[in-house]
Amino acid sequence: MTEPSLTGVLAPVITPFTAALAPDQDRFNRHCAWLLASGCAGLAVFGTNSEANSLGLDERKALLEGLVASGVDPARLIPGTGCCALPETVALSAHATALGCAGVLMLPPFYYKGVPDEGLFRSYSEVIQRVGDARLRIYIYHIPPVSGVPVPVPVVERLLKAYPGTIAGVKDSSGDWANTEALLALAPQGLSVFAGSEVFLLRNMRGGGAGCITAGANVNPAAIDQVFRRWRDPEAPALQAGIDRIRAILQAHGSMIPALKAVTAHFGQDPAWKTVRPPLVELDEGDEQALLEDLREAGFAMPGLSMP
Repeated sequence: MTEPSLTGVLAPVITPFTAALAPDQDRFNRHCAWLLASGCAGLAVFGTNSEANSLGLDERKALLEGLVASGVDPARLIPGTGCCALPETVALSAHATALGCAGVLMLPPFYYKGVPDEGLFRSYSEVIQRVGDARLRIYIYHIPPVSGVPVPVPVVERLLKAYPGTIAGVKDSSGDWANTEALLALAPQGLSVFAGSEVFLLRNMRGGGAGCITAGANVNPAAIDQVFRRWRDPEAPALQAGIDRIRAILQAHGSMIPALKAVTAHFGQDPAWKTVRPPLVELDEGDEQALLEDLREAGFAMPGLSMP
């Protein structure tokens, strides 16, 4: 059985943009370095909160190459590669694998809804065969509230049996703990199960999970990492309650991606971080101020965050 290559807290890293809406490599590199220094075991760049599906293939490749060139160990990276078009998923997955990334986080093709389980199985199978690289490790990305295309547990199990080692894990962002429990039952077969939100981290660890891949890690990595590291301790429930409070504040004031960017801009003293790509829009001033005030009242901070 292949041992999991990465466990712990991973961030789906928010993507900075210039005023012209081009990806900002320097800010991206600096934020990634801060995340790794602040508690993240790895980075799931080009996830949902990275605005990945607003990025072109060449932009994703260039950002990933630039990140590795900056000194980030590719063995700590699980970039998102799932696209609607099969050739694009293959191209991104092959590129990440060739760079030495620990794995890829792969959405199912998400445009067509209500597809049969056989179609989902064939999609992942075809990518594996076309990449044709024994180093490929796939983490299936289950996020039906956003993608509209669930990856049912029986499909995950079938893929795991057909491609042991290559199917390395799953990120469950369903928000349905019963679904996560069903996936955890596959952990003894070599499936690393990551919760899709820190609010499930303690339960996931107690159930045999590998950690979490969560938006909140972009701004609160150290506290979330403490839950991962200390989940066996008597203090674990209190630590979990602390990260739950911050997550609730982040979710209470508009869309998560603009909220994360507003928080990063404020604590990093770098207003350029507020920029999002259409169709997203930044938080309005009222929501932003309410968000920051709630965080101040909670004693929140982002120590060591790089400034421009």
